[in-house]
Amino acid sequence: MAESMQGLKRSHRCTEVSSANIGEKVTVMGWIQKSRNKGGIIFVDLRDRSGILQVIFEESQCGAECFEKAGKLRSEFVAAIEGTVCKRAGAVNENLATGDIEVVASSLRILSEAETPPFPIEENSKTKEEIRLKYRYLDLRRPDLQRNLIMKSKVATIARQFMADEGFLEIETPMLTKSTPEGARDYLVPSRVHPGTFYALPQSPQLFKQLLMCSGYDRYFQIARCFRDEDLRADRQPEFTQMDMELSFVDVDDVIDVNERLLAKLFKEILDLDIQLPIQRMTWQEAMDRFGSDKPDLRFGLELKDVSDVVKDCEFGVFTGALANGGTVRGINAEGQGSMPRKKIDALIEYAKTYGAKGLAYIVINEDGSYKSSFAKFMTEEQMNALVAAMDGKPGDLLLFAADKTKIVWTVLGALRCHLAELMGLVDKNVYRFVWITEFPLLEWSDEENRFTAMHHPFTMPMEEDLQYIDSDPGRVRAKAYDIVLNGNEIGGGSVRIHQDDIQEKMFECLGFTKAEAHERFGFLLDAFKYGVPPHAGLAYGLDRLVMLMAKQDSIRDVIAFPKVKDASCLMTNAPDYVDDKQLAELGIEVTPEAEAEIEAEKSAPADAE
Repeated sequence: MAESMQGLKRSHRCTEVSSANIGEKVTVMGWIQKSRNKGGIIFVDLRDRSGILQVIFEESQCGAECFEKAGKLRSEFVAAIEGTVCKRAGAVNENLATGDIEVVASSLRILSEAETPPFPIEENSKTKEEIRLKYRYLDLRRPDLQRNLIMKSKVATIARQFMADEGFLEIETPMLTKSTPEGARDYLVPSRVHPGTFYALPQSPQLFKQLLMCSGYDRYFQIARCFRDEDLRADRQPEFTQMDMELSFVDVDDVIDVNERLLAKLFKEILDLDIQLPIQRMTWQEAMDRFGSDKPDLRFGLELKDVSDVVKDCEFGVFTGALANGGTVRGINAEGQGSMPRKKIDALIEYAKTYGAKGLAYIVINEDGSYKSSFAKFMTEEQMNALVAAMDGKPGDLLLFAADKTKIVWTVLGALRCHLAELMGLVDKNVYRFVWITEFPLLEWSDEENRFTAMHHPFTMPMEEDLQYIDSDPGRVRAKAYDIVLNGNEIGGGSVRIHQDDIQEKMFECLGFTKAEAHERFGFLLDAFKYGVPPHAGLAYGLDRLVMLMAKQDSIRDVIAFPKVKDASCLMTNAPDYVDDKQLAELGIEVTPEAEAEIEAEKSAPADAE
């Protein structure tokens, strides 16, 4: 029978009790982590979000009735305990914040009983993630997940205070808005009042924050929920949180300055780490050439080398064919990996193929300086020596090469260097390496759509000195765009926005929009710009990803209270789910016969074991 806590008031969380409280009476409440009955004495570990406190029940101290009740305590029961803080009689537990004290109980109330949970509530759970997500309310009791969510709350609190001190105003933007299909797929919400029409959930507050600048709010900040109906990966969720900002009368350096100070404050206050300011900057071109990625991980070397000039006259068709097609040949020196078994080299080649490579060419430099290579027979001795020299190859090294269109080579080697760094043990989770990537291309060519698309979005300002190329060589135009990258993850990105209507019109023209199409999609923003718009710029962080890195987790699911799985469903609530015909009729929506058949098939399918 559950008891009431009426008349009791909690005096401390578990780890708020310390040796300073010895001799005092306290009232603590929480979950039973474990209970050990040693005959005349019962040891109980009481847990709440702050940690664990040891409580002991002795009949002479709490009476026969209370002692008998304490004997019924089981894992995950919820209890309220009154008692006196004492120095621990047994050995001090160094692993607990409260390891030098214990509470000698005088009374106990069992506030609720618990069934045996489907998995133990403990750190570093070995339970399969599907089961933990199905019972997420139990999973969230685990101390490691609680620490992550407490950290996320602190990040938000510190960021809000910092932004307020910097003159930012926190303003909400709508959740139900107009669909502007430029970017990922929108989540659509049908309107009952206007049959046949739909709202979209925001992919970001982009248009509204620009409107707030038009409205004179000068500096805007919001911790905003965003939604994207896209195929998921480990670090993607259909709904996520952005730490979003927009500033008026600024240029690139102003946005970077305020954000560097924000990051420095967060890392100092939460992890006690000093970030060296200013943070290193690197152009997009340099990042791609050196690391094959616009979010380079700078914790290790393994840089790419362009060896196109060195191999242009060789007889190896893979190299010369790529160059003839306007591509490049680039390589990575995996230092000291020359003794890697052939099987592992083959595994690297297979890995490269998953990123679009047709294969990898390689040279093993033996300890005696001789070469073992997949393509040596097509090269003269001078050409081999020149290639090894260009790669700074030394005895014991393994050189890996990709040859294809430059974009494919970057993708392949960019992924391969990170994969090699993991295999070689070069990745240190305790090191935080930030870098700003600047001067992104304004436009990128889409083979599928056979047109240029905006690399960021259609409101990104081109660099003034590149405007002259916008008609003759659009791919050459750089944008006033910048990303902040941490350990190979893009944690935030933004740009200076276009505020001159002639440049905005030109941008739409490059993207293949007619005036009418641009107006249909973004009319309210373009209309607003007719009435005086300040120069403005902004940036948004992926809050979940930032906290994931601060908490040294591998998945953003570990820093989100109730995440979705890979097919965008929630295992705990069973969302998305079917709704009844009455609800559909009110919305003027009909489920097609094909979908009906799918629903019936799903209903009759045997339930998953998990």
